[in-house]
Amino acid sequence: MKHKIFIGTDHAGFELKESIKKYLIDSGFEVKDMGAHSLNKDDDYPDFIVPLAKKVAADQNSRGIIFGSSGQGEAIAANRIKGARAAMYYGNNIDIIKLSRTHNNANILSLGAKFLAKEEAIEAVKLWLETDFGNEERHGRRNKKLDDI
Repeated sequence: MKHKIFIGTDHAGFELKESIKKYLIDSGFEVKDMGAHSLNKDDDYPDFIVPLAKKVAADQNSRGIIFGSSGQGEAIAANRIKGARAAMYYGNNIDIIKLSRTHNNANILSLGAKFLAKEEAIEAVKLWLETDFGNEERHGRRNKKLDDI
């Protein structure tokens, strides 16, 4: 099943967002770009990330990919929204991507554009989108506790 993908960033991840957007569209995904739509060094990531996280939290068949310099602030902003589960990746061990899905059922992937080459980001996105939640009872129980906060 191909998910609807919401993408968003501020200026720090703009270039990488544009590359990933092209990859996703070329791969047949329905992509909704929540901004930024142009490069503006004075924009603020919460203006794009919070609305994106709300959309993803409201639609269980969607996923979100967010971008920032490190991706940390973006993940923090997304995780303020009930039902959003953002996991961060800025390179090195790709197993983090699989665990974010199999254990945490992450519905948003936050990428640190300052630390990822385009090819590495595409590899991470591809793996993340192909990996399903493991659905083990203990992981489901833990995720429910988080969602109930």
